[in-house]
Amino acid sequence: MASINLIDAFQEFKDTENLDRPTLMKVVEDVFKTLLRKKYGSDENFDVIVNAEKGDLEIIRRRMIVEDGEVNDPLAEISYSEAVKIEPDFEVGEELYEEVDMLDFGRRAILAAKQTLASRINDLKKNILVKKYSDRIGEIISADVHQVWKKEVLLMDEEGNELILPKSEQIPQDFFRKGETVRAVVARVDLKNNSPVIILSRTSPLFLAKLLEIEVPEIFDGLISIKKIVREPGERAKVAVESYDDRIDPVGACVGMKGSRIHGIVRELKNENIDVINYTNNIQLLIQRSLTPAKISFMNIDSEKKQADVYLKADQVSLAIGRRGVNIKLASELTGYTLDVFREDEEKTDEFDIDLEEFSDEIEPWVIEAFKKVGCDTARSVLNLSNDELERRTDLEKETIEEVRQILQAEFDNE
Repeated sequence: MASINLIDAFQEFKDTENLDRPTLMKVVEDVFKTLLRKKYGSDENFDVIVNAEKGDLEIIRRRMIVEDGEVNDPLAEISYSEAVKIEPDFEVGEELYEEVDMLDFGRRAILAAKQTLASRINDLKKNILVKKYSDRIGEIISADVHQVWKKEVLLMDEEGNELILPKSEQIPQDFFRKGETVRAVVARVDLKNNSPVIILSRTSPLFLAKLLEIEVPEIFDGLISIKKIVREPGERAKVAVESYDDRIDPVGACVGMKGSRIHGIVRELKNENIDVINYTNNIQLLIQRSLTPAKISFMNIDSEKKQADVYLKADQVSLAIGRRGVNIKLASELTGYTLDVFREDEEKTDEFDIDLEEFSDEIEPWVIEAFKKVGCDTARSVLNLSNDELERRTDLEKETIEEVRQILQAEFDNE
């Protein structure tokens, strides 16, 4: 019927792939049965037929033909004299099928039905989107950058759904351009103004766990288990792994031949240092492994207070603490123990030092190597010498030395 073309809301959504077609048809049927109940008081003798391919529908009214004067229920029955006006060949006892003209409902009722239909279908789409991504929480997805804002990045998945990557869930070194593809883990599904908001994350430990699962078949197959991951996004991460097969070295499997497996993950995480360690129930051994790359001399553990005093040689203290205290912070999170670092045979260190390797993202490797060749392998060992002395010993340019000293001094000033 021509008037059915007014149902633009159905036409608009009929080709939407992620809507279940039977469910969509049921929604349309419900909306128009509500319209029938409002007009006739009942929808029992009406059939709403939805044509999903054409995007239109028909409403058929069924009534039994009875003798004139014997109509008891006008909704279910029609007199013979009225029936033959519609079709002369009808006889008493037959069922009359009549198409209802949408215009009989009135334009105001039709408009209300269209608005209700559009609202119901939008709700349906929202529910499908919520379910889809609620089931994918913890999974890695790829999406294209659609818009970059100061506090968040808007991405679009392959179906055109909007995804949000907040600044707080981005690695500090992340830089996005419109159109590029970004990988992230589905963190959660929020509701904002009754609309679903899909939140992604690149800083979550789950992101690193899933990257490892992709790169390391033994993890995917369940031969190696990730016991715990702690991260300082963009700087350092520690991963405790355990093997269920004595023939498999879990650390070696995760790192790969010459670091082949871990390198791709490091690049994805913007050169985040990843320490993979063997998990153990022996807390002393776990603490020792968690403080890698530092080598511990000995330690005193208080299991009740979950605290450990760790003693190291002087040249290992800076490695244990790490730049901005990141290494010891992550070790504490991984083990669940409060760790205090002491120099071997000395009181707790009054001032910490930082290994030069920790500045590899700001200082060229060959410059660091030049300092190390003359015995300056920590930040304070460089700062304790004058510019002239460093220039004489290392043969580095004066400008280079001054730049390095500024970087190192700024680190201590920040502390």
